[in-house]
Amino acid sequence: MQDHAPRKRFGQHFLVDRHYVARIVNAVDPAPGDSLVEIGPGLGALTGSLIERAGKISAIEIDRDLESRLRERFAPDCLALHEADALTFDFATLGANLRIVGNLPYNISTPLLFHLAAYDRLLRDVHVMLQREVVARMTASPGTPDYGRLSVMLQARFRVTRLFTVPPGAFRPAPNVESAVARLVPLDDDRPPITDEALFARIVAAAFGQRRKTLRNALSAVCDDAALRASAIDPGARGETLSVGDFVRLANSLVNR
Repeated sequence: MQDHAPRKRFGQHFLVDRHYVARIVNAVDPAPGDSLVEIGPGLGALTGSLIERAGKISAIEIDRDLESRLRERFAPDCLALHEADALTFDFATLGANLRIVGNLPYNISTPLLFHLAAYDRLLRDVHVMLQREVVARMTASPGTPDYGRLSVMLQARFRVTRLFTVPPGAFRPAPNVESAVARLVPLDDDRPPITDEALFARIVAAAFGQRRKTLRNALSAVCDDAALRASAIDPGARGETLSVGDFVRLANSLVNR
């Protein structure tokens, strides 16, 4: 399987370092009976180890050549393979209590994270490897340079933790950036009650659309100064200073108004 030529359009960088394969699998800690779903199994570096621990997993692979080779390598009773684009895949078809694992292509990592977030109530946890800068944004706190739309939208649904970094040399071909592994665990009962998800997403996107704008200007299309002050938010503040709870409170108050 090592003769496969990586395809740039799929953002393929294959993990080949066994040390980091073991670290990721140990972080996931699979067990028999777990509903494991691997996104982008590629050359199967993680796949084989996950199957060894869990017995059977599902996987989503967009590359037909790799999909064919994976079918040759793993029996159907060990690997339920779906030839599909993870960006549009309906994860609800795989049931509930899903455990997502994947070395995500850097070119689609953010939209794929948003797609997974829509299924948070069906997930047990998510372990993904991404560009280190993306993980920094996922875990960022208010008032820091990395805090933004991705931080708020994920932290409204998950407890996000950076586990460890992975150097470029662990991949073939080696990417130009360092990677990091993140764990996302759904908040479940601690999830903030968002009355209108679409409005919440619109407000967060607008608040960070132009970071230097004050909320008075950035959110002028959805609310005025009075609405901001009614939610105990300074109209002269910038989006990066608001906590997830602040955004939730503002969005819910606008629904009620």
